[in-house]
Order: sequence, then structure tokens, then C-alpha cells
Amino acid sequence: MSGLKYTPAEEIKARILKFQNGLIQLGFDAALITQHTDLFYLSGTSQSSHLFVPASGDPLLMVRKSFQRANEESSIKDIINIGSIKKIPDVLKKAGFKTSGVIGMELDVIPYNTCLFYQKVFSDYEIMDVSGLIKELRLIKSPYEIGLLKGACNVIDNVFRETPGMLRQGMTEIELASLFEAGMRRRGYAGNCRMRAFNQDFLFGNITSGKNGAIATYFDGPVGGAGLTPANLPHGAGWKKICPDESIYIDYTCVVDGYTADETRMFVIGNLSSGLKDAFMAALTIQHELVKMAAPGVECGEFYEKAVSLAEGFGMAGHFMGMGSEGVKFVGHGVGLELDEWPVFAKGVKMKLEPGMTFALEPKFVFSDGAIGIENTFVMRKDGVEVLTHAEQDVVSVDRSLK
Repeated sequence: MSGLKYTPAEEIKARILKFQNGLIQLGFDAALITQHTDLFYLSGTSQSSHLFVPASGDPLLMVRKSFQRANEESSIKDIINIGSIKKIPDVLKKAGFKTSGVIGMELDVIPYNTCLFYQKVFSDYEIMDVSGLIKELRLIKSPYEIGLLKGACNVIDNVFRETPGMLRQGMTEIELASLFEAGMRRRGYAGNCRMRAFNQDFLFGNITSGKNGAIATYFDGPVGGAGLTPANLPHGAGWKKICPDESIYIDYTCVVDGYTADETRMFVIGNLSSGLKDAFMAALTIQHELVKMAAPGVECGEFYEKAVSLAEGFGMAGHFMGMGSEGVKFVGHGVGLELDEWPVFAKGVKMKLEPGMTFALEPKFVFSDGAIGIENTFVMRKDGVEVLTHAEQDVVSVDRSLK
């Protein structure tokens, strides 16, 4: 894999048109987009910019840095260099845009003080939240986007296939993480997995072994891990040495050309305990049943209820998606340019599956002696789900005599 991949002009044009239709339905006169992920989705560039999208007419991309790269990356027709955000109202006025009315901004992610600043700059506008429209717009992926997601899935699949050769008894979790991450980096992982949720900073993914899989963290996921320090990202791979006959849990994202694959696979040097083997088979069964019920029109909350019911039937409800009170209340989530996109497979969620949605399902169990489970990335089709991640799903056992 080599070379930069630019978003086709027809993709950007179609997204802008859908966005403008949404603005009209909301009664908004325009939107001003500045968050990196949304900016990339609607313009094709992540350079420091503000994208002004009127409810009708051509958008204007105002770039602070780097103007040269924004011109190369974006197919937006009107791109200008602007030194200060304070100049935007004058720029819009000179360009013939309406400079009053309702303007949508991403109030779910813009910090409060920054929002106050924008309110001063755009004093003639009423600023309203447009984040819901953007999330809805990004919910259904185009064939182009699904193609990029498949590429990311292929990368992480290949690294999982190489993982048995990385394993060595006595290596630390962070050593294994460095080898796994290097496998993805040299294949095109840019090194940043974006999440929209506040304070859910995330780096690559998660490796735990044995009892470290039961260590809970701040992260809103079923499995935590010791991490390297309490100071920064206390999550995932730590200094623990990997021992024989304990679960090696690898849950990683892979972001290639912006799109996020999410996959979990299990390994062991030697053999797992019978209890963990039973839990793994339960996770596979839950995944199988969720895949069977996936069809357009099914409510996302039904998947969580089904998964919990199955976990209860296996006598493992207190360990499903985390142990005890540390468990999380979902069994899947959308994936795309961000890891925590819509849809969410959680209790009470009424959103219905539609063709073009991309998501991960991740039934997992956590016990005092380790974490175990499975996760795959899917795309919803008209006739059922298509799995996009294809690495070996069974627990991969490595002969400890060779390690």
C-alpha cells in the first residue's frame, strides 16, 4: 500500500447535497463545520479549516493551515486562505452569503469556551447544534466507504494471521503490542483512532493476558487492562509478562484511509482452562445468533436483549461485557471515520438496521483469570449482514514447547 488516497469529487458532492437537504428540513440557513472528522467527511481534507455550507449553493472552505494541502486534498470548488476566525463573517459577507439567521455547528464536540468565542464572532447568527444531522448523514456508508472499510479489515486480518509468530512466553504485553501495532503501521495504519465521546481518548487497541484482562479502566468497553501508567491512557497492554495457559486477548482497531475496522481474536501459549473455553464457545454462539437475527428493520436494542438472555442461559450473566458492576450495557457499535458511530446495540435503542450501516458486534466475558470473546466488523446488506473481518475465529493455541 502506498500513495495518498483522495476522496472522489462525486462523493463529496453527494454528501454536501444530502447535508444541505438536512439543513433545509431543520430550518437552518447554513452550517459551519470545523471538527476534523466531520470536516474530512464533507470536504476531503483534515487541514485546519472551517467549511461553510449554505442551505443552498456552493460551500466555501476557509483554511488556516495548510492551505496548499487543503487545495490538493479537497474537491471543494471555492477554497480560500484565512488567517483569523474573526474574519469569517466579513469573508462570508463579501462572498455574498447571508450573515444572519440560524447556523449549525458541532455543539456535541466544541468546548464550551470555544463555543462562547464563536457566539461573539457570529453575533448575528443563532448557533444551533447540527451534530445529530451529521451523525445521521454518516450512518449509511456509500459503496466507496465500504470499500475503504474492507481495506482496513484486510490489514488487521493479515496482522492477526501473523500473531502466532509474534508470541513468546515471558514477553510483556507491551512487547506484543509493539509487534502487533508495527504490523498494522507498515500496512497503512495512520496511528490514530478517533472517538467522538468526551474523554475517551484511545490509542490503537487493547492487549491483555491472564488476570490483567479483569482490570477495569475508564474506557467504555468490556475489557480494560493495566496500561503502562495511571497518568496517560491507563488502559490496555501493560508490563505484565505473558505466561503459559492463560488467555491472550487482542482487541484492536485498524484505521486505514480514515475508516475503522474493529476486531478481537484470542490466543494462548499452551491450553486454556475449561471455564474459559466454555465462555469462548458461549461468545461464539451469541455472535452467531446475533448475526442470524440481523436484517433491515430490526431494532438495535433487540440485539442487546438477545445477547443478555443468551448469557443468562449460559449462567454467565455476571461476566458478560465486563465483570459485575464494571460491565458495559451494549454489545456492539457503529464504525466508520470514528470508532463510536451510530448505530449502538444497547438496551432500549429503537434505531432500526438499514442497508449500508457498518458496525462491530463484540460478545465478551470477563473473569478473574482473564478476558475472552470475539469481535467482527460487519456491513448491513438488503439480504443480511456481510462479515468483513476474516481472521481465524477459534482460539489460536501456540505450542509452548516451541516458545
